[in-house]
Amino acid sequence: MKEDLKKQLKERLDPVSYEVIVNKATERPHTGEYNLNFKDGQYRCKACGEVLFDSSSKFDAGCGWPSFDREIEAGKIKEVFDDSHGMRRTEVVCANCGGHLGHVFNDGPTDTGLRYCVNSVSVDFDEQL
Repeated sequence: MKEDLKKQLKERLDPVSYEVIVNKATERPHTGEYNLNFKDGQYRCKACGEVLFDSSSKFDAGCGWPSFDREIEAGKIKEVFDDSHGMRRTEVVCANCGGHLGHVFNDGPTDTGLRYCVNSVSVDFDEQL
């Protein structure tokens, strides 16, 4: 993520969102605003506003974070190898700005086999009325 964007986000975001999006922290499970949100709408990157996920791809994985089985459109999410905390995982970031979203796992229940495990504080939700 570019330094000028980090500075802008430091001024604009709450401290928890900043730590997650910029410093790749993780919000506590079962605390996020969108974990159990199943309203119709779209989820946007909180850092840059890019639309990343649609509610039609959201499911309750029981893991404590919002889970999706696909990005809204190919290329919206970038995957990055992550070997932090003694684990081998695939980090997901916004392809537009590089903001940390969470991780993707190959244990999803749908035909994609994917579970994008996303921090609520990394996204905003636009409800479709």
